[in-house]
Amino acid sequence: MSDLTETITDGVAVLTLNRPDRLNALSQDMLGALKASLTRLATDDAAGAIVLTGAGRGFCAGGDVKDMANRTHQTFEERVTRLSRMHELPQMMRRHPKVIVAAVNGPAFGAGLGLAMACDIRIAARSARFGTAFIKIGYSGDFGGSWLLTQLVGPARARALYLTGEEVSAERAESIGLVTRVVDDRALMETALDTARRFAAGPRLALQYMKRNLNAAETETLEAVCDLEALHQARTGLSEDHREAVKAFAEKRGAVFHGR
Repeated sequence: MSDLTETITDGVAVLTLNRPDRLNALSQDMLGALKASLTRLATDDAAGAIVLTGAGRGFCAGGDVKDMANRTHQTFEERVTRLSRMHELPQMMRRHPKVIVAAVNGPAFGAGLGLAMACDIRIAARSARFGTAFIKIGYSGDFGGSWLLTQLVGPARARALYLTGEEVSAERAESIGLVTRVVDDRALMETALDTARRFAAGPRLALQYMKRNLNAAETETLEAVCDLEALHQARTGLSEDHREAVKAFAEKRGAVFHGR
């Protein structure tokens, strides 16, 4: 059985972390499959948006603690190399041209929290729980979580969540800006899919450049972002989708976008 499953329906690719017996703890096979899927979906017109979720009762418990004992033979250099390769994944998700929606159906801890935070939108089931978890196993943190959490909730809250290892409920996560929306468990997947369908049916080129602007806004100066916005606004202004939207506005109808 694959550690990751993929389906594409109605313009939405659903990637499901598939180790339910381990609360979808990360494996090398899962990470490799996820990177391969994201790489392919970046240029697959059949998928205009992506939903990432977990099988069973968990989103992702993070690293597989049971497997950590098998790494004692690794040198410092080997550990750094392995982690650096793993860290390509959250960076890839942030740069991905398609909007990625996390459907957090259960616990999201450690690197699993990092995966959720690397998505553009996070929709959580009411039963979901979140935590950095690293302090509990004597780790300092990975998967870009320190940066991502600081961006989402601010430095004071991020510091507290890392240093204490506190778990937070879905409602608390929403109140501090960690998740976008909380819904009843039974409504989670349909809400996530409906959200992703709207992105898939939208002006895909504009969404791609919008993501680039927002990524730059987190690290660049106002001047640099204004320059980037000028380039991207000019590019999208030449798109078929923009012309269609203007025409649809004049004709008082809904626009039909084609991602060009």
